[in-house]
Amino acid sequence: MASPMAAAVEVAARALVDHPTEVQVTETTHRGVTVVELSVAPGDVGKVIGRQGRTAEALRTLVAATAQHHGVKATLEIRDPDVR
Repeated sequence: MASPMAAAVEVAARALVDHPTEVQVTETTHRGVTVVELSVAPGDVGKVIGRQGRTAEALRTLVAATAQHHGVKATLEIRDPDVR
C-alpha cells in the first residue's frame, strides 16, 4: 500500500500530465527521510515542473505538509526520464 505522500503526488501528477498512465511514484528511505520519486513521460516533465518551477515547488510543499501531518520527514524528487 502506498503512503499518503505517494498517493497525494500520484493523484496530483496524473491530473497535470497528458499521459497519466505513465506516471510512476516510488518511495525509498534514506537516512530517516522518505524520498518520494516521481517519473513521468518525457513530454510531461515540463508540465510537472511548471513555469519557474512553481508546480514542482507546490508538489514538494504538498509532500512536506502530508509528511508532517503523519509525523515523518519526506522530500520529493522529480526524475527526468532522459537522464539515466
